[in-house]
Amino acid sequence: MIPAGGIGSRLWPLSRADAPKFLHDLTGSGQSLLRDTWDRLVPISGEDRIMVVTGRAHRAAVEKVLPRLTDPNVVLESEPKDSSAAIGLAAAILYKRDPDVIVGSFAADHVIRNERGFREAVNEAVAAADAGYISTIGISPTNPAIGFGYIHCGEQLKVEGAPSALLVDSFVEKPDLATAEGYVASGDYLWNGGMFIARAEVLLAQLGESRPALLEGLTALAEAWDTPRRGAVVDAVWPRLEKIAVDYTVAEPAAKAGRLVVIPGHFDWDDVGDFASIGKLHSGGIGDLAILGENPRVLADSSSGVVVAQSGRLISLIGVSDIVVVDTPDALLVTTLANAQRVKSVVDALKLSGRSDVL
Repeated sequence: MIPAGGIGSRLWPLSRADAPKFLHDLTGSGQSLLRDTWDRLVPISGEDRIMVVTGRAHRAAVEKVLPRLTDPNVVLESEPKDSSAAIGLAAAILYKRDPDVIVGSFAADHVIRNERGFREAVNEAVAAADAGYISTIGISPTNPAIGFGYIHCGEQLKVEGAPSALLVDSFVEKPDLATAEGYVASGDYLWNGGMFIARAEVLLAQLGESRPALLEGLTALAEAWDTPRRGAVVDAVWPRLEKIAVDYTVAEPAAKAGRLVVIPGHFDWDDVGDFASIGKLHSGGIGDLAILGENPRVLADSSSGVVVAQSGRLISLIGVSDIVVVDTPDALLVTTLANAQRVKSVVDALKLSGRSDVL
Protein backbone atom coordinates (compact mmCIF):
# COMPACT_ATOMS: atom_id res chain seq x y z
CA MET A 1 0.00 0.00 0.00
CA ILE A 2 1.39 3.40 -1.01
CA PRO A 3 -0.34 6.37 0.61
CA ALA A 4 0.31 9.24 -1.81
CA GLY A 5 -1.06 12.34 -0.16
CA GLY A 6 -0.04 15.55 1.57
CA ILE A 7 1.36 18.63 -0.12
CA GLY A 8 4.76 18.64 1.60
CA SER A 9 4.31 22.15 2.98
CA ARG A 10 7.98 22.48 4.00
CA LEU A 11 8.85 22.22 0.30
CA TRP A 12 6.65 25.14 -0.80
CA PRO A 13 6.58 26.72 -3.36
CA LEU A 14 7.98 23.70 -5.24
CA SER A 15 5.42 21.33 -3.74
CA ARG A 16 1.81 22.47 -4.19
CA ALA A 17 -1.66 21.00 -3.72
CA ASP A 18 -1.86 20.23 -7.44
CA ALA A 19 1.77 19.01 -7.66
CA PRO A 20 2.74 17.45 -4.31
CA LYS A 21 6.26 16.36 -3.58
CA PHE A 22 5.74 12.69 -4.45
CA LEU A 23 5.26 13.73 -8.10
CA HIS A 24 8.63 15.52 -8.23
CA ASP A 25 12.15 14.27 -8.89
CA LEU A 26 13.93 15.60 -5.81
CA THR A 27 17.04 13.43 -5.93
CA GLY A 28 18.20 13.67 -9.53
CA SER A 29 17.16 10.08 -10.26
CA GLY A 30 15.30 11.17 -13.40
CA GLN A 31 11.89 10.10 -12.11
CA SER A 32 9.43 11.03 -9.36
CA LEU A 33 9.64 9.87 -5.75
CA LEU A 34 6.42 7.92 -6.33
CA ARG A 35 7.94 6.00 -9.23
CA ASP A 36 11.06 5.32 -7.14
CA THR A 37 8.79 3.87 -4.43
CA TRP A 38 6.94 1.68 -6.95
CA ASP A 39 10.20 0.36 -8.39
CA ARG A 40 11.44 -0.44 -4.90
CA LEU A 41 8.32 -2.45 -4.00
CA VAL A 42 7.79 -4.39 -7.25
CA PRO A 43 10.53 -6.98 -6.45
CA ILE A 44 8.83 -7.63 -3.09
CA SER A 45 5.18 -7.91 -4.09
CA GLY A 46 4.88 -7.85 -7.86
CA GLU A 47 3.13 -5.14 -9.89
CA ASP A 48 -0.38 -6.53 -9.37
CA ARG A 49 -0.11 -6.40 -5.58
CA ILE A 50 0.63 -2.70 -5.10
CA MET A 51 -2.24 -0.41 -4.13
CA VAL A 52 -1.96 3.39 -4.28
CA VAL A 53 -4.18 5.65 -2.18
CA THR A 54 -4.30 9.22 -3.47
CA GLY A 55 -6.60 12.19 -3.97
CA ARG A 56 -9.07 12.31 -6.85
CA ALA A 57 -7.25 15.35 -8.24
CA HIS A 58 -4.02 13.36 -8.59
CA ARG A 59 -5.40 10.29 -10.37
CA ALA A 60 -4.27 11.27 -13.88
CA ALA A 61 -0.77 12.26 -12.72
CA VAL A 62 -0.37 9.07 -10.65
CA GLU A 63 -1.49 6.84 -13.50
CA LYS A 64 0.87 8.63 -15.89
CA VAL A 65 3.78 8.02 -13.53
CA LEU A 66 2.68 4.41 -12.88
CA PRO A 67 1.29 3.09 -16.19
CA ARG A 68 1.20 -0.51 -14.91
CA LEU A 69 -0.94 0.35 -11.87
CA THR A 70 -4.25 -1.49 -12.34
CA ASP A 71 -7.63 0.13 -11.78
CA PRO A 72 -8.67 -2.15 -8.88
CA ASN A 73 -5.53 -1.03 -7.05
CA VAL A 74 -6.26 2.70 -7.22
CA VAL A 75 -8.07 4.09 -4.17
CA LEU A 76 -9.18 7.70 -4.52
CA GLU A 77 -9.91 10.00 -1.59
CA SER A 78 -12.56 12.67 -2.15
CA GLU A 79 -10.84 14.82 0.49
CA PRO A 80 -7.75 14.31 2.70
CA LYS A 81 -8.47 12.43 5.93
CA ASP A 82 -4.89 11.70 7.10
CA SER A 83 -3.16 8.35 7.27
CA SER A 84 -5.59 6.34 9.45
CA ALA A 85 -8.33 6.59 6.84
CA ALA A 86 -5.98 6.13 3.87
CA ILE A 87 -4.16 3.10 5.25
CA GLY A 88 -7.24 1.71 7.00
CA LEU A 89 -9.39 1.84 3.86
CA ALA A 90 -6.74 0.15 1.72
CA ALA A 91 -6.31 -2.56 4.37
CA ALA A 92 -10.08 -3.04 4.67
CA ILE A 93 -10.51 -3.40 0.89
CA LEU A 94 -7.66 -5.90 0.68
CA TYR A 95 -8.98 -7.83 3.69
CA LYS A 96 -12.38 -8.07 1.99
CA ARG A 97 -10.67 -9.51 -1.10
CA ASP A 98 -8.33 -11.84 0.83
CA PRO A 99 -8.86 -12.39 4.59
CA ASP A 100 -5.34 -13.85 4.97
CA VAL A 101 -3.50 -10.93 3.35
CA ILE A 102 -0.45 -9.30 4.93
CA VAL A 103 -0.25 -5.62 4.07
CA GLY A 104 2.56 -3.10 4.23
CA SER A 105 2.29 0.69 4.10
CA PHE A 106 5.18 2.61 2.51
CA ALA A 107 5.06 6.36 1.95
CA ALA A 108 5.21 7.63 -1.64
CA ASP A 109 7.69 10.40 -0.93
CA HIS A 110 10.59 8.83 0.94
CA VAL A 111 14.09 8.20 -0.40
CA ILE A 112 15.70 4.82 0.30
CA ARG A 113 19.08 3.65 -0.89
CA ASN A 114 20.59 0.17 -0.47
CA GLU A 115 17.45 -1.59 -1.64
CA ARG A 116 18.84 -4.98 -0.67
CA GLY A 117 18.98 -3.84 2.96
CA PHE A 118 15.43 -2.51 2.63
CA ARG A 119 14.13 -5.83 1.30
CA GLU A 120 15.86 -7.74 4.09
CA ALA A 121 14.14 -5.53 6.69
CA VAL A 122 10.76 -5.95 4.97
CA ASN A 123 11.17 -9.74 4.92
CA GLU A 124 11.79 -9.74 8.68
CA ALA A 125 8.80 -7.44 9.21
CA VAL A 126 6.60 -9.82 7.21
CA ALA A 127 7.76 -12.76 9.35
CA ALA A 128 6.87 -10.83 12.51
CA ALA A 129 3.49 -9.90 11.01
CA ASP A 130 2.86 -13.55 10.19
CA ALA A 131 3.46 -14.28 13.87
CA GLY A 132 0.64 -11.88 14.80
CA TYR A 133 2.54 -8.65 15.52
CA ILE A 134 2.21 -5.27 13.90
CA SER A 135 5.67 -4.47 12.55
CA THR A 136 7.44 -1.25 11.74
CA ILE A 137 10.89 -0.58 10.32
CA GLY A 138 13.10 1.82 12.24
CA ILE A 139 16.14 3.39 10.66
CA SER A 140 19.50 3.17 12.40
CA PRO A 141 20.36 6.86 12.95
CA THR A 142 23.51 8.24 11.36
CA ASN A 143 23.30 11.61 13.12
CA PRO A 144 21.23 13.36 15.81
CA ALA A 145 18.57 14.58 13.37
CA ILE A 146 15.89 16.87 14.80
CA GLY A 147 13.57 16.58 11.78
CA PHE A 148 12.54 12.96 12.44
CA GLY A 149 10.50 11.19 15.10
CA TYR A 150 12.21 8.41 17.05
CA ILE A 151 11.33 4.90 18.22
CA HIS A 152 12.47 3.81 21.70
CA CYS A 153 13.35 0.13 21.41
CA GLY A 154 12.56 -2.44 24.06
CA GLU A 155 13.57 -6.04 24.57
CA GLN A 156 14.73 -8.49 21.92
CA LEU A 157 12.09 -10.94 20.71
CA LYS A 158 12.37 -14.49 19.45
CA VAL A 159 10.40 -14.54 16.22
CA GLU A 160 11.15 -17.11 13.55
CA GLY A 161 12.36 -15.37 10.42
CA ALA A 162 12.85 -12.06 12.24
CA PRO A 163 16.07 -12.39 14.28
CA SER A 164 16.49 -8.64 14.81
CA ALA A 165 12.91 -7.93 15.97
CA LEU A 166 12.59 -5.73 19.05
CA LEU A 167 9.53 -4.75 21.02
CA VAL A 168 8.66 -1.07 20.66
CA ASP A 169 8.68 0.69 24.00
CA SER A 170 7.37 4.06 22.78
CA PHE A 171 7.35 6.67 20.03
CA VAL A 172 9.00 10.05 20.56
CA GLU A 173 8.18 13.22 18.64
CA LYS A 174 10.86 15.32 16.93
CA PRO A 175 13.38 16.24 19.68
CA ASP A 176 15.66 19.21 20.17
CA LEU A 177 19.34 18.75 19.31
CA ALA A 178 20.55 17.91 22.82
CA THR A 179 17.84 15.29 23.27
CA ALA A 180 18.54 13.81 19.84
CA GLU A 181 22.24 13.55 20.69
CA GLY A 182 21.30 11.60 23.81
CA TYR A 183 19.05 9.27 21.83
CA VAL A 184 21.77 8.45 19.31
CA ALA A 185 24.44 8.02 21.99
CA SER A 186 22.26 5.57 23.94
CA GLY A 187 21.88 3.17 21.02
CA ASP A 188 18.28 2.49 22.10
CA TYR A 189 16.53 4.68 19.54
CA LEU A 190 15.79 4.42 15.83
CA TRP A 191 14.36 6.95 13.41
CA ASN A 192 10.65 6.43 12.79
CA GLY A 193 10.34 5.66 9.07
CA GLY A 194 6.53 5.47 9.14
CA MET A 195 6.41 1.97 7.61
CA PHE A 196 3.89 -0.55 8.96
CA ILE A 197 3.49 -4.23 8.08
CA ALA A 198 0.78 -6.49 9.52
CA ARG A 199 -1.96 -8.93 8.77
CA ALA A 200 -4.82 -6.74 7.55
CA GLU A 201 -7.06 -8.40 10.13
CA VAL A 202 -4.67 -7.49 12.97
CA LEU A 203 -4.16 -3.90 11.80
CA LEU A 204 -7.90 -3.32 11.48
CA ALA A 205 -8.59 -4.88 14.88
CA GLN A 206 -6.09 -2.51 16.50
CA LEU A 207 -7.66 0.43 14.68
CA GLY A 208 -11.08 -0.70 15.89
CA GLU A 209 -9.94 -0.81 19.51
CA SER A 210 -8.78 2.79 19.31
CA ARG A 211 -11.42 4.26 17.01
CA PRO A 212 -14.45 1.94 16.61
CA ALA A 213 -16.48 4.54 14.69
CA LEU A 214 -13.66 5.00 12.20
CA LEU A 215 -13.36 1.25 11.65
CA GLU A 216 -17.12 1.00 11.19
CA GLY A 217 -16.99 3.61 8.44
CA LEU A 218 -14.00 2.02 6.71
CA THR A 219 -15.66 -1.40 6.84
CA ALA A 220 -18.81 0.01 5.22
CA LEU A 221 -16.67 1.52 2.47
CA ALA A 222 -14.79 -1.72 1.90
CA GLU A 223 -18.03 -3.72 1.70
CA ALA A 224 -19.26 -1.45 -1.09
CA TRP A 225 -15.93 -0.82 -2.83
CA ASP A 226 -16.04 -3.53 -5.50
CA THR A 227 -19.77 -3.05 -6.14
CA PRO A 228 -21.91 -0.50 -8.00
CA ARG A 229 -22.75 1.07 -4.61
CA ARG A 230 -19.24 2.47 -4.15
CA GLY A 231 -19.96 6.06 -5.20
CA ALA A 232 -23.04 6.49 -3.04
CA VAL A 233 -21.40 4.95 0.03
CA VAL A 234 -18.22 7.03 -0.39
CA ASP A 235 -20.28 10.22 -0.62
CA ALA A 236 -22.23 9.26 2.50
CA VAL A 237 -19.41 7.88 4.67
CA TRP A 238 -16.09 9.51 3.72
CA PRO A 239 -16.90 13.08 4.86
CA ARG A 240 -17.79 11.80 8.35
CA LEU A 241 -14.55 9.89 8.93
CA GLU A 242 -12.23 11.18 11.66
CA LYS A 243 -9.08 12.87 10.39
CA ILE A 244 -6.22 11.41 12.43
CA ALA A 245 -2.76 9.94 11.85
CA VAL A 246 -2.17 6.18 12.02
CA ASP A 247 0.51 6.78 14.67
CA TYR A 248 -2.25 7.64 17.16
CA THR A 249 -4.80 4.99 16.16
CA VAL A 250 -2.55 2.00 15.55
CA ALA A 251 1.16 2.45 16.27
CA GLU A 252 1.14 4.01 19.74
CA PRO A 253 -1.73 1.89 21.14
CA ALA A 254 -0.13 -1.27 19.74
CA ALA A 255 3.18 -0.34 21.39
CA LYS A 256 1.47 0.16 24.76
CA ALA A 257 -0.21 -3.24 24.40
CA GLY A 258 3.05 -5.01 23.53
CA ARG A 259 1.88 -5.82 19.99
CA LEU A 260 4.28 -3.65 18.00
CA VAL A 261 7.76 -4.76 16.97
CA VAL A 262 10.45 -2.85 15.14
CA ILE A 263 12.98 -4.20 12.69
CA PRO A 264 16.16 -2.08 12.58
CA GLY A 265 16.78 -1.03 9.00
CA HIS A 266 20.38 -0.67 7.92
CA PHE A 267 19.93 1.45 4.81
CA ASP A 268 20.04 5.12 3.87
CA TRP A 269 16.62 6.73 4.35
CA ASP A 270 15.19 10.25 4.27
CA ASP A 271 11.63 11.54 4.27
CA VAL A 272 12.72 14.59 2.21
CA GLY A 273 10.93 16.79 4.70
CA ASP A 274 12.57 20.09 3.78
CA PHE A 275 15.06 21.75 1.43
CA ALA A 276 17.96 20.87 3.71
CA SER A 277 17.20 17.20 2.97
CA ILE A 278 17.27 17.88 -0.76
CA GLY A 279 20.66 19.52 -0.40
CA LYS A 280 22.05 16.34 1.14
CA LEU A 281 20.46 14.02 -1.39
CA HIS A 282 20.94 15.82 -4.68
CA SER A 283 24.22 15.26 -6.46
CA GLY A 284 23.84 17.60 -9.44
CA GLY A 285 24.98 21.21 -9.15
CA ILE A 286 27.92 23.57 -8.94
CA GLY A 287 30.38 22.73 -6.20
CA ASP A 288 28.44 22.77 -2.92
CA LEU A 289 25.32 24.17 -4.59
CA ALA A 290 22.57 21.64 -5.41
CA ILE A 291 20.51 22.72 -8.42
CA LEU A 292 17.08 21.35 -9.42
CA GLY A 293 14.81 22.21 -12.30
CA GLU A 294 14.55 21.68 -16.05
CA ASN A 295 17.15 23.70 -17.92
CA PRO A 296 18.09 25.81 -14.88
CA ARG A 297 19.94 29.07 -15.52
CA VAL A 298 22.20 29.50 -12.49
CA LEU A 299 25.51 31.30 -12.03
CA ALA A 300 27.31 30.81 -8.74
CA ASP A 301 30.53 32.06 -7.20
CA SER A 302 31.68 30.86 -3.76
CA SER A 303 28.14 29.84 -2.81
CA SER A 304 26.51 26.77 -1.24
CA GLY A 305 22.99 25.52 -0.58
CA VAL A 306 20.03 24.60 -2.78
CA VAL A 307 18.51 26.29 -5.84
CA VAL A 308 15.26 25.21 -7.45
CA ALA A 309 14.87 27.02 -10.77
CA GLN A 310 11.48 26.79 -12.48
CA SER A 311 10.77 30.30 -13.76
CA GLY A 312 13.32 30.41 -16.57
CA ARG A 313 14.98 33.49 -15.05
CA LEU A 314 18.71 33.68 -14.56
CA ILE A 315 19.67 33.25 -10.91
CA SER A 316 23.06 34.58 -9.80
CA LEU A 317 24.57 33.84 -6.39
CA ILE A 318 27.77 35.43 -5.10
CA GLY A 319 29.37 34.65 -1.77
CA VAL A 320 26.32 33.23 0.02
CA SER A 321 26.49 30.13 2.20
CA ASP A 322 23.82 27.51 2.89
CA ILE A 323 21.18 29.47 1.01
CA VAL A 324 17.86 28.15 -0.31
CA VAL A 325 16.36 29.79 -3.40
CA VAL A 326 13.14 28.41 -4.90
CA ASP A 327 12.11 30.40 -7.95
CA THR A 328 8.75 29.46 -9.52
CA PRO A 329 6.65 31.47 -11.98
CA ASP A 330 4.33 32.84 -9.28
CA ALA A 331 6.30 32.63 -6.02
CA LEU A 332 9.86 33.11 -4.78
CA LEU A 333 11.26 31.66 -1.56
CA VAL A 334 14.60 32.70 -0.09
CA THR A 335 15.78 31.21 3.20
CA THR A 336 18.70 29.22 4.60
CA LEU A 337 19.26 25.53 5.19
CA ALA A 338 19.18 26.15 8.95
CA ASN A 339 15.67 27.61 8.67
CA ALA A 340 14.31 25.09 6.16
CA GLN A 341 11.87 23.57 8.67
CA ARG A 342 10.22 26.99 9.12
CA VAL A 343 8.91 27.11 5.55
CA LYS A 344 5.71 25.48 6.81
CA SER A 345 4.95 28.67 8.76
CA VAL A 346 4.82 30.59 5.47
CA VAL A 347 2.27 28.10 4.15
CA ASP A 348 0.22 28.45 7.34
CA ALA A 349 0.29 32.23 7.00
CA LEU A 350 -0.83 32.04 3.36
CA LYS A 351 -3.74 29.82 4.35
CA LEU A 352 -4.83 32.27 7.06
CA SER A 353 -4.63 35.16 4.61
CA GLY A 354 -6.70 33.32 2.01
CA ARG A 355 -3.88 33.18 -0.58
CA SER A 356 -4.87 29.76 -1.84
CA ASP A 357 -3.87 30.78 -5.38
CA VAL A 358 -0.21 30.07 -4.57
CA LEU A 359 -0.80 26.93 -2.52
